[in-house]
Amino acid sequence: MRIIARVLLVLSALIGVAAPTLPAALGAPSANIDDVSVAKIDELLALRAATPGARSKGELIELLSGRFLGTPYGADMLVGSANQPEQLVIDLRRVDCFTYLDYVEALSRSTDRDQFVANLIETRYTDGRVDFRQRKHFFSDWSHTGRIAATDITALLSPAAVTVTKHLNAKADGGQYLPGLPVVDRDITYLPSAAVDDTVIAQLRTGDYIGAYTDQPGLDVTHVGIFVMTPNGPVFRNASSLATNNKVVDSPFTDYVRSTPGITVLRPQ
Repeated sequence: MRIIARVLLVLSALIGVAAPTLPAALGAPSANIDDVSVAKIDELLALRAATPGARSKGELIELLSGRFLGTPYGADMLVGSANQPEQLVIDLRRVDCFTYLDYVEALSRSTDRDQFVANLIETRYTDGRVDFRQRKHFFSDWSHTGRIAATDITALLSPAAVTVTKHLNAKADGGQYLPGLPVVDRDITYLPSAAVDDTVIAQLRTGDYIGAYTDQPGLDVTHVGIFVMTPNGPVFRNASSLATNNKVVDSPFTDYVRSTPGITVLRPQ
């Protein structure tokens, strides 16, 4: 079953083992992290260091995200709620669709472990404060709250783009997905799946972040991933919870888009 935005990634605990501690960044709490994740971070940072300085952001995202292919899917990876202290989770052994993007984006900006931790915090939390109330629970937070990680380019891709006002966090029955957090009124622009044609795809760039738009009240997207143009055509690189996958995979982009009401596109900065 597909994840319903980051609002459902709130109450799980890490699979714990004795682990080293990464240095705290910007006054943030330190993160206990397993040896496998430490080795993976070091591997990816070394890979990034070996890339030419002229490599574009999109190429970096493609390179780093590709090393996660086959990584097991793990539901509800983040820990914290209005009543439970937020933890700084860094676990690359398993990823959900949002933590996958968190790690790739932070790695693309980093040259050492300290920078990675700092950039992960800035990517995952508004104003870099590790707090449940500051967590970027919605995909559109990436383009609306500081630090801005990406720019929403959806409206620029086609005159068929549709803008609707969403009351994020508000359920249709009057309840809230995340008790203790406010309802945020936000205009969300999406491209209906029927409008995502060859002309639109030609404007997408490898490394663009793609959200699967949802008509469901209170949510902006149901799933997220990365657009990658390959020699065999465009793919949607994502941490898939589908039983046939249950890992990070490359899905044919057009096939995936047809399975959704539409897409939103954020271009990394």
